[in-house]
Amino acid sequence: LSSSAALEGKGQLKFTSGRWSPHHNCTQIATANDTTVRGWDTRTMRQIYCIENAHGQLVRDLDFNPNKQYYLASCGDDCKVKFWDTRNVTEPVKTLEEHSHWVWNVRYNHSHDQLILTGSSDSRVILSNMVSISSEPFGHMVDDDELSDQEDQHQEEKVKEPLQDSVIATYEEHEDSVYAVEWSSADPWLFASLSYDGRLVINRVPRALKYHILL
Repeated sequence: LSSSAALEGKGQLKFTSGRWSPHHNCTQIATANDTTVRGWDTRTMRQIYCIENAHGQLVRDLDFNPNKQYYLASCGDDCKVKFWDTRNVTEPVKTLEEHSHWVWNVRYNHSHDQLILTGSSDSRVILSNMVSISSEPFGHMVDDDELSDQEDQHQEEKVKEPLQDSVIATYEEHEDSVYAVEWSSADPWLFASLSYDGRLVINRVPRALKYHILL
């Protein structure tokens, strides 16, 4: 089975990135060209959504949230990482502005979708904890019967605290543009980054964050 679709418009129309959605029985693909992100239905090869001017400059990369079917991340030459709900593409759900140059790569963690990796021409890799738009915005639920009175009070206090999205760590082992970041497919706490200076760096999610997520 082979199908195709082509961009229509003036000038030289080039795709810069594309990602299969792991949802909808794998019948959808998102593509990036220039500053626009488009969604395609592979059964009809028709466009199902279009985010015009998703970024102020070229869109470099895309990735789907593995656990939330309508959530998509994008990054680009405007130094921003944006998170979209493809059911309503007028405004991003969240925007990260931590990099100081082009963002080449954005990757969701396969197991814990609050963990986001980005790599940039500013030679940095940034690990962010986007808990408010993750599939577990309130963390793991604890059975009330398992809590003592003191723990119960402490748990109530924690629930009252607002959810905080934050940068967990910034990795600066590279001396040139970071062109690729990728999570390990075997170990959810392990990731790699590649840079223009020919360096491959392997890092782990900080232990304190790992235990915070698991416990």
